[in-house]
Amino acid sequence: MQQYRSYVLPFAIILGLLFHSYIILLSSAVPILIFLMLFFTYSSIHVSKMRIGNFDLYLLLFQLVASILSYILLYTFDHELAQGALVCILAPTATSAVVIAVMLGGNLTTMGVYTLLSNLVVAFMAPIYFSFIGGCAKLSFWESFGLIFAKIAPVLILPFILAVSIQKFSPTLNTKILKLQFISFYLWALALTVVIAKIINFILNQQGISLWFMIGAGILALIICIIQFALGKYIGNRYGDKVAGGQSLGQKNTVLAIWMSQTYLNPISSIIPAIYVILQNVYNSYQLWKQDTNHRKQHG
Repeated sequence: MQQYRSYVLPFAIILGLLFHSYIILLSSAVPILIFLMLFFTYSSIHVSKMRIGNFDLYLLLFQLVASILSYILLYTFDHELAQGALVCILAPTATSAVVIAVMLGGNLTTMGVYTLLSNLVVAFMAPIYFSFIGGCAKLSFWESFGLIFAKIAPVLILPFILAVSIQKFSPTLNTKILKLQFISFYLWALALTVVIAKIINFILNQQGISLWFMIGAGILALIICIIQFALGKYIGNRYGDKVAGGQSLGQKNTVLAIWMSQTYLNPISSIIPAIYVILQNVYNSYQLWKQDTNHRKQHG
């Protein structure tokens, strides 16, 4: 089954593209799929080894500083592109990044720490950023914080608590769960198919968006994607985990990013993170293909 895994994500993307109008009917299943995916992945995490270090702080600093700088630099050129750039960089690490990073050889504990940290910090900082930018929603800080936290808590924090609890109170059950960890990747592939379908459906239903804006959005999303994966790998390499660095900074929770754009900013700006989700998963497919190809060469 492993020899086919590098083809799973491209298949999921193509399936979502071609049959988006039908697959979108499964949208309500995505939180459940992500919950289960993380539950199986977190079942082998070592809580005693979880520490926040310089690796996490440097990545977080980039997210918080580069996001607002990109907005300032692009604001005079195009307000919507500026908002899209901000939310693409500010968006926390995707829940699926943990699964992909582990498959690529990254450290589960390192990924677990930063995924939890970035999502919690963004839930706190995003309302502050949006209040200065002047979004569409007139909500207080605590209302905004509550809405964002409610989006991430069920699919990020609850599976972590459940997995750790089973580790502690039922080691026998946890051993059985560990044997099923391979399911995580395929759960994500299924969730990705639905997410891609939603994004394509959203883009096709937008009215009044010019071709030049779409081209600009595509180029901007590509530049941000390249910078974040490259910088993440550079920082990760300095701290002994190139894979974890790349996935932590490059693979974004774009579903949350799109929702934040549509809730607090100009909804058109959500086109940028919508394109980003396709780009990051095309790159993830390439990384898995490259790893599998190298593995086959080494083992004949």
